[in-house]
Amino acid sequence: MQDDALIAQAQAWLAEDPDPDTREELARLIDAGDHAELTARFSGTLQFGTAGLRGELGAGPLRMNRSVVIRAAAGLAAYLKKNGHTDGLVVIGYDARHKSQTFAEDTAAVMAGAGLRAAVLNRPLPTPVLAFAIRHLGAVAGVEVTASHNPPRDNGYKVYLGDGSQIVPPADAEIAAEIDAVASLTTVPRPTEGWETLDDTVLDAYLARTTQVLAEDSPRTARTVYTAMHGVGKDTLLAAFERAGFPAPVLVTEQADPDPEFPTVAFPNPEEPGAMDLAFAKARETNPDLVIANDPDADRCAAAVRDGADWRMLRGDEVGALLAAHLVRRGATGTFAESIVSSSLLGRIAEKAGLPYEETLTGFKWIARVEGLRYGYEEALGYCVDPDGVRDKDGITAALLLTELASELKESGRTLLDLLDDLALEHGLHATDQLSVRVKDLGLIASAMHRLRAQPPGELAGLPITWAEDLTQGTDKLPPTDGLRYTLDGARVVVRPSGTEPKLKCYLEVVIPVATKADLPEARTRATALLERIKQDLSEAAGI
Repeated sequence: MQDDALIAQAQAWLAEDPDPDTREELARLIDAGDHAELTARFSGTLQFGTAGLRGELGAGPLRMNRSVVIRAAAGLAAYLKKNGHTDGLVVIGYDARHKSQTFAEDTAAVMAGAGLRAAVLNRPLPTPVLAFAIRHLGAVAGVEVTASHNPPRDNGYKVYLGDGSQIVPPADAEIAAEIDAVASLTTVPRPTEGWETLDDTVLDAYLARTTQVLAEDSPRTARTVYTAMHGVGKDTLLAAFERAGFPAPVLVTEQADPDPEFPTVAFPNPEEPGAMDLAFAKARETNPDLVIANDPDADRCAAAVRDGADWRMLRGDEVGALLAAHLVRRGATGTFAESIVSSSLLGRIAEKAGLPYEETLTGFKWIARVEGLRYGYEEALGYCVDPDGVRDKDGITAALLLTELASELKESGRTLLDLLDDLALEHGLHATDQLSVRVKDLGLIASAMHRLRAQPPGELAGLPITWAEDLTQGTDKLPPTDGLRYTLDGARVVVRPSGTEPKLKCYLEVVIPVATKADLPEARTRATALLERIKQDLSEAAGI
């Protein structure tokens, strides 16, 4: 873009910007003639998709800011009205990140200005509370302002429709078209009042429902250490645990309260290296039965257990299998579902229990829509254990159910690791890992995908690839998506760009039959070596 045109575009944006913080930021860039930075902000727009919006805070159409949020809200309002919801309720929640409350209030103002009814949760609360509120209040849509576990400088905008699940095509494209049709912020009415701020009634209703995921007479003895990862989960989780009758979790105090700077972690994601270090230190001090972590908006749940002399994180696939086995033992009926990047162990558990099983594309926007869903999970620490209440992943109810399972095992002198051993003996050892590459240049991801398509590997770790699928073509059960799936002799690999972060993600699984418990250590050693070799070969094949 030519300097004059770039400056003119930036000045036009500045003239409409309602936020003094981003106005000052943009004015400095214009005055400095910072072509590179202005280009980075004005060479396109944040794309509204099935994850809504997510990006770095700052001025300009390629950043998250009040101007972008107001346009997004106006587009959503127009979409709702075109689909017959002329005076429907839109409920809005937000986390504790920078600007989250402001973005929520801007959304409420736009909805009110469009003639819709709007209600805002009264403080930063977990995303599953918002997902619950949509169905509980009979709303036609919901918005959660959150960037989940992204870095501190990010924020996001997640949209749900009236069934309580996140948007999927074609709604995302139709909303995006309405957003693009907003020519100027001056055309968007934004009254200063006219929406409702909800009291704690909705939260109380959510909390009352959380205990329904537990068996009526189950033991509640497991002791936990808990970290909220500087997010909004603490108060809701503590209240849920108290209602359920569990011992009060021991808090990781350094991470207990909301802090948008996330000062103790490089990335506020329990899966990231080092993020759980403080929780493990607290566990070494207090010797609990289980460590529980939520991500910052508390829709995900991580768990760690004592393994030998120290503590280790359970993989999302391990927790997913444990919760499934627990629900099966309790006599659950209905469909078990997971995404294509999650372990195939869930399918085997469901098959043996005589339960329906479905596989979906990545994301709870797909899992939540499975007909007759009883339980759904995704390897990235997401679990839906009460789909009638929350049609999304819910880190609070997942924590309750896992702690119930730990309590039942504790009463019989067993642990979660013992149950994982049982599952390996019954269904084979299912070992999973991930090769995840974070990039600054998104072109590197496209190049890697192109290279794999142009020169597909014939084998990985010496295992022949028996079936290769380009998921852009879709399958008889899956709509098209940008991904590749390889089936190997005793293994499986899925490669896809992340939908929410600048990452290329490769999901690996090996399955090794195990005859006796004595064979488990050797099987785990073999599985670890195989996964490492698959990583190396796949990295070389993708050029990453």
